[in-house]
Amino acid sequence: MNEFVELWVFLASTPLFGLTATLVTYVVAQTFYSHMQHAPWANPTLWSVLLIAGGLLLTGVAYPTYFSGAQFIHFLLGPAVVAMAWPLWLRRTELKAYWPRFVAAALVGGAASVISAVALAWAFDLPSDVRLSLVPKSITAPVAMGVAEKIGGIPALAAVFAVLTGMVGSLSGRYLFDAMGLGFDRAGWMARGFALGTASHGIGAARATQVNADAGAYAGLALGLQVVLGSLLLPLIWRLVA
Repeated sequence: MNEFVELWVFLASTPLFGLTATLVTYVVAQTFYSHMQHAPWANPTLWSVLLIAGGLLLTGVAYPTYFSGAQFIHFLLGPAVVAMAWPLWLRRTELKAYWPRFVAAALVGGAASVISAVALAWAFDLPSDVRLSLVPKSITAPVAMGVAEKIGGIPALAAVFAVLTGMVGSLSGRYLFDAMGLGFDRAGWMARGFALGTASHGIGAARATQVNADAGAYAGLALGLQVVLGSLLLPLIWRLVA
């Protein structure tokens, strides 16, 4: 038993621990997700987070120790986001034809996200800095942190709200879209993907990509539009109303 404990302490202290734990956990979660026929509740991102967080708590491994290995995967987020441009390039004809509609939809969707966040914060009488941290909840976490800092929020809390928003959207999106009567033709997948990317940023886009290529492409487009519009407009609006 002592030998096992010593081995575990040694392995947990090496950079490969975080990398191996992340890859193995995600592969298992993805296999389970495929076995469940892509049921929203079986989302591999959600279960990977829960399993890794639970494992760190049970074993007493500090997060910085885990992240020293997992940072290799974190680095790949940049290239992964850039890779979203390729599906859009394949659909460049549609983008040229409908770009004013996409921008208008992104503006309306972003406004709805901000208004709902403010209304929710006021309804629960949240402190001012928490309300401001909730405003950029539908922008991807790194950008949400920067926006929250600019408008007086708490960057770390903004990241938490962004991740939670992405999780909720990826879990509930399918049921909401079905209830709204969105079809499964090309136009339906376009609408589903764009809505999911608008409301649930990268986590929603990942979910859309796993389900349908068109949905994933337009979710990536919506994600990009929210990042650009949110990072430019939210600090500007805050300066005007503050």
